[in-house]
Amino acid sequence: MIVLYSYPQLFGLEDNNPFGLKVFAFLKLAGLPFEHRHVIDTSAAPRGQLPYLVDDNVTVGDSDAIIAHLKRKYALTLDDAHTPEQRDLDLLIRRTLDDLYWVMSYSRWRDDRFWPRFRDALLAALPDVGADALEGARQYNFERYRYQGIGRYEPDDAYARGIGDLQAVANRLGDQPFMFGASPASIDAAVYGFVANIYFYDIDTPLRRFVAAQDNFVRHCRAMRERMGQSAAP
Repeated sequence: MIVLYSYPQLFGLEDNNPFGLKVFAFLKLAGLPFEHRHVIDTSAAPRGQLPYLVDDNVTVGDSDAIIAHLKRKYALTLDDAHTPEQRDLDLLIRRTLDDLYWVMSYSRWRDDRFWPRFRDALLAALPDVGADALEGARQYNFERYRYQGIGRYEPDDAYARGIGDLQAVANRLGDQPFMFGASPASIDAAVYGFVANIYFYDIDTPLRRFVAAQDNFVRHCRAMRERMGQSAAP
């Protein structure tokens, strides 16, 4: 039995964190049955981070490690047709998305223009979590951003960095329905995890405005949701 532990839903998406949504999308693309449990407490998670997966008696943390485990154990073939160049591009795109994560998070927790909308959405979705707890989480994130570096940026400079990441991924996607052609691969789950977590959020950040203006990103989101048996929008 596969159980995915990830952050709660928000704005209709199955996880308000791009890494958890990435694993959710991969499981759906792979056709693997699983149970999805939404949690906030990370004490049982490897490295104290979400998402993590429990597969029978094996616990795996980190989205890339989870996907590697699933591909290996269940002999999944989503990526078998990749050329060596595509395997390198897969890694480079995932690392670009890792960089984008910090700007996404900054836009929600750090930017005073967008924090109230994000806070209110969280409070509505998580009635057991109080405003004081969210303010504490916000201050914790401020420290994370400072140590990582993005917290030392001015907002316009931070968003320019994130938009640069998004532009590179959009350029690589081009006019194809999926990153490497007509069929989705695990990298498409990663791209969806991030792009959907920007595009479908009702928070008008510079990142969202950029994504909404890229027709190929919008088509990719819809194509992924169709492959997962979902409506075009949450």
